[in-house]
Amino acid sequence: MMKEYKVILIAMSGVRVVNEKLLNTGLTLPGFVDRSRVIASLPSLGLLTLAAHTPENWEVIYKELDTYTEDNIREILNEEPDIIAFSSLTARIYETYELSARFRKEGITVVLGGLHVSALPDEAAKHADAVVQGEGEICWKVLLTDYQHNALKPLYSSLSDSNYIFHLKDAKVPKYELLDIAKYNRLTIQTTRGCPLHCNFCAASKTISAYKKKPIKLIKKELDKIFEIWDQPFIELADDNTFVDKKWSKKLLKLFANYNIKWFTETDISIAYDDELLALLAKSNCVQVLIGLESVNIESIKGLDKGWKYKHFNNYSKAIDKIQSYGITVNGCFVLGFDSDTKETFLETEKFIKECNLSDVQITILTPFPSTNLYLQLKSEGRLLPNYWNKCTLFDVTYIPKNFTVEELENEFQNLMTNIYSEDLVKKRKMKFKQTLLNRSKLTIN
Repeated sequence: MMKEYKVILIAMSGVRVVNEKLLNTGLTLPGFVDRSRVIASLPSLGLLTLAAHTPENWEVIYKELDTYTEDNIREILNEEPDIIAFSSLTARIYETYELSARFRKEGITVVLGGLHVSALPDEAAKHADAVVQGEGEICWKVLLTDYQHNALKPLYSSLSDSNYIFHLKDAKVPKYELLDIAKYNRLTIQTTRGCPLHCNFCAASKTISAYKKKPIKLIKKELDKIFEIWDQPFIELADDNTFVDKKWSKKLLKLFANYNIKWFTETDISIAYDDELLALLAKSNCVQVLIGLESVNIESIKGLDKGWKYKHFNNYSKAIDKIQSYGITVNGCFVLGFDSDTKETFLETEKFIKECNLSDVQITILTPFPSTNLYLQLKSEGRLLPNYWNKCTLFDVTYIPKNFTVEELENEFQNLMTNIYSEDLVKKRKMKFKQTLLNRSKLTIN
């Protein structure tokens, strides 16, 4: 009989804004709070996926630690796991390292993975018995086998060893059954991995894997599994850009239309130019798409990617109206703090948001996540603030801006946030969306 083992998968969930003034402001703004609650309630799809690729002789326990106490730590220790595996974003990595040291001191093997660890495996290796870099599915199985044979290696990487590159045709249904479904207002599935657009501040396109698509038949299996545990689910796609391949994504939308679901995803503005895709989006009950408009400052857009967003810049308002005319709300995402941004950029951003018909808005501060081109640029220029990982919240300043002091950038951002997330403006955006629906006919974009 094969020996039984136990692993606890821990998601370091929840990200807290460090700037107390901004945090306190955000807690009073309905438009800001609503989206924060959604993000906080999402389970770790990466860990649920690893659970599905765990051999049967391993018992798997899934936990989320938004905050933790000594009681939480004792509860984990009482399980007497062989391995504890953490997945952490950059903003929670310091806490992850502290917990790792605590559990290793108790003689438990600790494995670290996730976006931050994949970007900085050498740093993470100082705090773990083993590190998983990049895609984890194949690495994870090999790691567990090595552990059973007392041959654990310090690094398992799909970025440096092609044998560990995972093909989505081999994807297994995530272990959604490990969740207490009552805790969540939505579940996640992944239909694509990576993004080919290569924005200079985004790590998605290279931290984990190259861009790839999951076979439609396997996505169907995941949807069927979700419906086994939830009658009318709301699904958020864990994709960086779902509709890069329009031909493939139309097949995806036809699949979604067969289910009684509502769903959300992230994409780019180019969907506005494809009426067939928009009609399929509406038919599939897509509630909202988040689109990275990034900036109203054309100079900031120019250096952002390979010209993709610059090409569509002048059509932003028309494209928003076109998408929303199909009954799909657009959440426009803006980033503030580019080197070409000035105080005028904040005023122009506020003006654009108030004048366009966006249904929802997300504003963030430019953040140099490790391994991105932005990070490498600011590091070479000596502009990164010291020990800033816990400030990688998208709402805290982590570098020395070009046209502001740190405090000035914080204040400009807080003022913009106050001005666009007020209760009156949130209501006005919803009313504008209803008006867009009434004006649906004859919307065209050149």
